[in-house]
Amino acid sequence: MRKIIALVGVACFLATSGRAQVSDDVKKSYTQPIPGSTMTYDMVAIPGGTFTMGSPANEKGRKPDEGPQHKVTIEPFWMGKLEVTWDLFDLFAFKNMEKEMANRTPGFDLTKTDAATRPSPPYVDMSFGMGRAGYPAINMTQYSAIHFCAWLYAKTGIFYRLPTEAEWEYACRAGTTTPYSFGADAKQLGEFAWFSGNSDGSYKQVGKKKPNPWGLHDMHGNVMEWTLDQYYPDYYAKKAKGEVKEPFAKVTQLYPNSVRGGSWDDDPAVLRSAARTPSAPAWKMLDPQAPKSEWWLTSASFVGFRVVRPAKKPSEEEIKAYYNPPLIEEY
Repeated sequence: MRKIIALVGVACFLATSGRAQVSDDVKKSYTQPIPGSTMTYDMVAIPGGTFTMGSPANEKGRKPDEGPQHKVTIEPFWMGKLEVTWDLFDLFAFKNMEKEMANRTPGFDLTKTDAATRPSPPYVDMSFGMGRAGYPAINMTQYSAIHFCAWLYAKTGIFYRLPTEAEWEYACRAGTTTPYSFGADAKQLGEFAWFSGNSDGSYKQVGKKKPNPWGLHDMHGNVMEWTLDQYYPDYYAKKAKGEVKEPFAKVTQLYPNSVRGGSWDDDPAVLRSAARTPSAPAWKMLDPQAPKSEWWLTSASFVGFRVVRPAKKPSEEEIKAYYNPPLIEEY
């Protein structure tokens, strides 16, 4: 059972409803400058293709929610090379910090993000003293991560969002069919991931371990990563029966949602490419507010995120709908 860390310490957004007209640009990785700051965010080009999602019945550590295996076709997209760090997330979360950074880059129009919906100020340091510069941002809700994407769109004019579970697993596997993107031998995990066996009880700066075959770092371990999906333990079974055909499970209730990748606090089995983890109310267990914050978790210093960019940009109406998810009661 997961250790709880104490305080002291949308349908067409996915470009899968039809084959997108994709230019050669999607084959190229790029660096996204963040206007009004000195920061950048590296995006890796992910080729489209069809893969087998889920794990075989004989895979060590497998759970029933990882099957049955099924084929999924993914359109090309870009994905963050690294997990989003505090350096970038703080610009979104704290308007005064964004203003200070913008003052150092003359000519940037701050009105582009003046209307951005931002988190309420956290009442404690949400890094819990484990590090901020170069470390993954943690303890934000899925709702908060989506609004970060909206803020990033306001700054750059480029549509970014969270990955679907299918996109996440496809990118993590990077063409492999083994439990991990580097193979089946969990003894090699320390070369590619921070997990319970080598983390000394805290997350680490991003990008310090070897990347997967497509150049993505920390897909296994360091922090778990939000996806777009509601978590259903029998979702794959419903897929196999043809009961659901959508490219992702739309969120309609607060819990549980799907996070992927495992974390610094997890054993090797949770870091497998096919492993699925549902969010839980316990992740806010120590929030003293009533109602609890819709923006911040208090007991999930193992959860962060990275963003993707689909090859085909949605319409403005679709983007507006995506960036305004329903604020579920008692979030």
